[in-house]
Amino acid sequence: MDPNNREPGANVSRPISAASGTGEQLKKNVSNKAEQARASFNDFKRKAHDKLDGSRQPTAKALEWTASNLHSRADKISGFTHSTAERLQHTAKYFRESDIDHIADDVEEAVKRHPGRSLAAAAILGFLVALSLRRIA
Repeated sequence: MDPNNREPGANVSRPISAASGTGEQLKKNVSNKAEQARASFNDFKRKAHDKLDGSRQPTAKALEWTASNLHSRADKISGFTHSTAERLQHTAKYFRESDIDHIADDVEEAVKRHPGRSLAAAAILGFLVALSLRRIA
């Protein structure tokens, strides 16, 4: 016996059972927290899925609108390009078939009829000539 008049090992089972009870409680707490985390993750996953699924239709509409807009602009640009090409071909034919005196008379008449446009054209032509001379030098 020990000095307190207890039998050896008499109270040893009490701390062990308390420790095992604490271990069981800790195990339950960890299990509960894991289940809460799993449920929270599943809820987050479901909400994200629903949100992404809900955004499919507006995204598709925006993409369709963009594609339609691009087609429309491409058609306009294509029309402009074809019109410009036709004008250039007409001008090439004019230069091929006209003599220099006829061209000079036409330019003089165009300047008299459209002086503002003529000044703008002369400025652009001067810029292009200067640019080409700069590249040559």
